[in-house]
Amino acid sequence: MTTTASARGREVRHRLLAAATELIPEVGWSSVSTRLLAERAGVAPGLVHYHFESLAVLLRQAALDVFRQALSGTEAALAPAPDLDAGLELLLASLDGYSGADPTSLLFIETYLAATRDQALGDELAELLYEFRSRLASWLRQHGAGDPEQTAAVLAAAVDGVMLHRALDPGLTSATVSPALRRLLATGPDRRRDT
Repeated sequence: MTTTASARGREVRHRLLAAATELIPEVGWSSVSTRLLAERAGVAPGLVHYHFESLAVLLRQAALDVFRQALSGTEAALAPAPDLDAGLELLLASLDGYSGADPTSLLFIETYLAATRDQALGDELAELLYEFRSRLASWLRQHGAGDPEQTAAVLAAAVDGVMLHRALDPGLTSATVSPALRRLLATGPDRRRDT
């Protein structure tokens, strides 16, 4: 059975994107070269620019695909939560699988840094995060959180901060940040608690 040219093309694109998601955390965003990427993917260097407009476009797509997947996983973790406290616990528990030094955490850190220098990446990442915060605000609203849009923005930033700081302080786990974040979600004196 012969493979069609379009199927081969999809396979090469997939291999290039997978190689990029491996290399970004390994060597850093700015150290990923066309040659290194092609070598990791097991393809000729010319195929990088055949399948993608540029190396920057390829790296951008690879990183944003990982972000999309992680953000959808976070939303899925919140779905079964009956209330704000349970949702916060599920959200934070989903982050405990990341050490801060694991490939996904490092890819996120590298992507945020690259977004400060690549306007297109920054714009696309901001749009993704805005969409996530909008869906998070909707969930918060349904569960009675006060000022859901602002709370979602601060909660998303806090989660990002925890992940960034976890690279330097592995003890920054859900158990250590949960009390402070619970206070953030408190909607009034009857909901305020420290444990």
